[in-house]
Amino acid sequence: MAMNFDYDFSGWATRANTKCYDGLTIAPNAFAGDNGKKVPVVWNHNHSGPEYVLGHALLQNRGKDGVYAYVKLNDTKSGKTALEAVRCGDIDAMSIFANGLKKAGNTVMHGVIRELSLVLTGCNPGALIDEIVEHSADYNEDDGYEAMIYTDSGLSLTHGLDPDDNPLDEGEKITHSDEKEEEKMEDATENQGNEKTVKEVFDSMTDEQKNVVYAIIGATQKNKGSDTDDAAETDKEEETVKRNVFDNDNEKGVLKHSMDEINAAMADGKRCGSMKDAFIAHGIEDVEWLFPEDHLLDNPPRIIDNDQSWVAKVMGGVHHIPFSRVKSMAADLTEEDARAKGYIKGNFKKEQVFGLLKRSTSPTTVYKKQKMDRDDIADITGFDVIAWLKQEMRTKLNEELARSYLIGDGRNAASDDKINEGNIRPIVSDDDFYTIKVEAQVASGADTETKIKAAMNASLKARKDYKGSGNPTLFTTEDNLTDMLLLEDKIGHRLYKNEAEVAQAMRVKEIVTVPQMAGMKGAKGGELFGIVVNLTDYTVGADKGGAVNMFDDFDIDYNQQKYLIETRCSGALTVPFSAMAIEYKVA
Repeated sequence: MAMNFDYDFSGWATRANTKCYDGLTIAPNAFAGDNGKKVPVVWNHNHSGPEYVLGHALLQNRGKDGVYAYVKLNDTKSGKTALEAVRCGDIDAMSIFANGLKKAGNTVMHGVIRELSLVLTGCNPGALIDEIVEHSADYNEDDGYEAMIYTDSGLSLTHGLDPDDNPLDEGEKITHSDEKEEEKMEDATENQGNEKTVKEVFDSMTDEQKNVVYAIIGATQKNKGSDTDDAAETDKEEETVKRNVFDNDNEKGVLKHSMDEINAAMADGKRCGSMKDAFIAHGIEDVEWLFPEDHLLDNPPRIIDNDQSWVAKVMGGVHHIPFSRVKSMAADLTEEDARAKGYIKGNFKKEQVFGLLKRSTSPTTVYKKQKMDRDDIADITGFDVIAWLKQEMRTKLNEELARSYLIGDGRNAASDDKINEGNIRPIVSDDDFYTIKVEAQVASGADTETKIKAAMNASLKARKDYKGSGNPTLFTTEDNLTDMLLLEDKIGHRLYKNEAEVAQAMRVKEIVTVPQMAGMKGAKGGELFGIVVNLTDYTVGADKGGAVNMFDDFDIDYNQQKYLIETRCSGALTVPFSAMAIEYKVA
């Protein structure tokens, strides 16, 4: 299909032949009927009102590769905001909403795309815009199944709900891998003790396993004279049939004895404890060749990492501008000379005097680099290892940036890998003009409850000095949040029922836990309790060329594919007294 469409960006709406975490695979041309179709673009599949419509998309079916989308966003406030987020790299995922699905097993053979959404995360690791497609749950209506199919890298799944958040019928409930394994175990228990014939065992083998048996049999055959006086040509034709394939008793690593021996081994399987032991007892060496390969449960490999939910909060909360050099300026009206003055007839009127304060922040480069041998890339066929690798790189880059905004990268100042704190200024240690340093006084050896109460009280008392925008967020550790939830009154009743009540008591919008804050020191050297800030007051600047970019290159000398993801940006608080860093001070 020729492309003649004024679009803002493009990407894969769905990828064919890609197995998702929910077990579904999209067949090539499953959405061929949608080629050239225009569909609305909405935010996160929200169908509740026209204000969530961001624009429209033109779909292009690309056969075995999937469906590609060319997206044009509208001029509404929401559309402009979404477009800026895409351009800055904050949103890099798309998702389709499709119904009328026809499936063959776990393969989607046909469906109709109703809308395309911009989303934060999906359920297929390694899926990025222009890279991979992901799926959410099936939905059963009169006209067939219905599903949300995601294109992103996250691990967030949506199963068993229709667009109105109503549960699916039990008959259409998706069965996950653990449930399937339980069913297999139940079937195995029911069938235990049912002896199988040699033919049944052979028929149950895979083609690969059968080929191994054929090879073993062919390697052990030898000529045996005919018992008849037929013509020579007839003898040659039937030689294989009449030959005893188990004559070579003295050879190593081959099948021995007769088919009756194999039948005897099968009959003794239960007595020997396992089929493998039974075969060995009857003289069949290398019996492991006949058994199936281990089944890989995690494909692609499961990533073990710290909690990443806070990263999305930070990356989505900061204020992005399309300029890499950030300058902030403020007029200080707190001095005595800035006050209005009274006038006495005949006296000289004095001019009011106040100072201007400014700060400039220039950009720095943050990157992550990976490489893989091309031979390894070609040999890994179970999943898209390149897409998986790129998603890992983007995830860790976002984590490093979010950490740098809040608390710094934690590296020694002399480290070559240090992110310059003059270019990306951590909130926790920013100048006192921007970050209020709050010290909670505690006695040496104070218990946890006393320390937590002191930190909460100090934060509330310092709130009068906070000049930031709107209602801020408290960033703290999981341990501190737990300790606040465990606070009790004098008769043993919990003071707070849930996190929302703790947040209300702290005069913050919400509480977000950051694992990397555990054990950190504040700017004054005390143990850090938390940071109170509205991240809209933190500005991240990046020119068009400095936004998040992915590069790849092939090293012909070493036969290696190399990948680089980097951004060049600056970051700093731009509103005076817009954050509070609370730490303990031991008296």
